[in-house]
Amino acid sequence: NDITNKASEILSSQNTRELKIKELIKIGESSVDIDGIGFYTLGKHRKSLNDDQKAEFKKIFREYFLKSFSTRLIEYNEAKIVVISEDVKNEKYTIVKSKLIATSNRPEVAIDWRVYTKDPSKPLIRDLIIEGLSLARTQKEEFSSILNSNDNDINALFEVLKSFNNN
Repeated sequence: NDITNKASEILSSQNTRELKIKELIKIGESSVDIDGIGFYTLGKHRKSLNDDQKAEFKKIFREYFLKSFSTRLIEYNEAKIVVISEDVKNEKYTIVKSKLIATSNRPEVAIDWRVYTKDPSKPLIRDLIIEGLSLARTQKEEFSSILNSNDNDINALFEVLKSFNNN
């Protein structure tokens, strides 16, 4: 509820687009397991990375994720997200069901949040499932496609991510 309320306040505010993006990035940095998502998106390819490549990927992916996350979310002005329920799967994992309330410009959207609760005082979002589609899985498939079409060269993926980050 805290996260959705903060995001709704930011998106509905009269602040500039740039300030809204900065505030959304703060939410992402504090509430999302960016490193966990990043390594998940690499799939089997993460096992073949050396320590330097892992460190570089973490840095590039963090910037990529935060830019992608904030620029997608910023399009939802006047967003109102309502938490419907939570389903505690085990002590480390909870699914939070919510919905983005419909407006005259867009339909209602179902959003499930996969929340990692290993540290109950600091739950971290591991994935968003929007209308049944996992964003982490979609990203994993995209990265796999880039790697497969480039002879599994991790540097090709790094270049794609850097290009996105620099635009």
